[in-house]
Amino acid sequence: MDPIIDLLKELTEAHGVPGYEAPVRAVVHKYLDSLGEISQDKIGSVICKKPGSSESPRVMLAGHMDEIGFMVKHITEEGFIYFLPLGGWYDQVLLGQRVIIKTRQGDVIGVIGAKPPHLIPADERNKVVPKKDMYIDIGCTSRGEVEAAGVHPGDSVIPRADFQIMANQKSYLSKAFDDRAGTALMISVLQGLQNQEHPNTVFGVATVMEEVGLRGATTSVRAVDPDVALVLEVDIAGDVPGIKEAESAVKLGKGPTVLIYDTRMVPNLRLRDLIIEIAQEIGVSIQLSAIEGGATDGAAIHLHDTGVPTVVIGIPARHIHSHSSIINRQDYDDAAKLVIATVARLDATTVASLTI
Repeated sequence: MDPIIDLLKELTEAHGVPGYEAPVRAVVHKYLDSLGEISQDKIGSVICKKPGSSESPRVMLAGHMDEIGFMVKHITEEGFIYFLPLGGWYDQVLLGQRVIIKTRQGDVIGVIGAKPPHLIPADERNKVVPKKDMYIDIGCTSRGEVEAAGVHPGDSVIPRADFQIMANQKSYLSKAFDDRAGTALMISVLQGLQNQEHPNTVFGVATVMEEVGLRGATTSVRAVDPDVALVLEVDIAGDVPGIKEAESAVKLGKGPTVLIYDTRMVPNLRLRDLIIEIAQEIGVSIQLSAIEGGATDGAAIHLHDTGVPTVVIGIPARHIHSHSSIINRQDYDDAAKLVIATVARLDATTVASLTI
């Protein structure tokens, strides 16, 4: 099979909600261990140091490895499981979805349920059921049965959704592309740099707990102490019904994105313009994107110490923050090509010029 498909499949199908990243971290280690010097911060972010022809500048490539999920909060006497969200979930995408509860005894399959529509008054049937009224059903009839199955408060809960190649062979469907696609991209870039000179030292970082407050970026940036940073993320594809072009002009298959704005970071303008220039030189089409309702690890990274020139490069994705999202392979390949070309340009003089 195609090695990029293998990488994306293995990463996205791995489990790892915020604070419970051990399974996906093992996959990240598998790919990074041969690519550089590995270290880890004290909350679990993985750092791979890839020396180039110079110790500096220090270039940070960050993609978060956590995925949105849930935590078991309470088990009722009747055997139903109430949960806490870990990350931003929209209530309307949850009902009827299968989940995996990670217990000390092994994985337990369940489904998210709520009161059936037949028992809801007519004037309430069209209202979205809030998460607080939902529960996970694992088929038990008592708390004792649930506990015998190994389920306890504090267990993590993962969306159950596998990786699939779609009909056009160019689009991929899976859970956790946010941000396993960015984590995979970081790995692909480090692989691409193994036989290419670069005038700097690169630190590929798979951060933890981005979805609950950019926590891994906050700690790992202190460990890396970068001079410049590229955050590798998914971006919101606006090419679906109900989204106006003025809200998002980003389209699947039209190239990686460069963020010009999100709610917690305006990118370094000179670095932004350099990446746009490099894209033109190497023949990669890019899309400019503004996110008015979210942020990335860049929010923490660009404020490190006295400031770090930072830009977010995104892979367009449909249906993020749900059980299954879609990316396009050409966008991924072009993003890798763009990041590798950018790293090759980030010598000491260029990086110094970003903040003059």
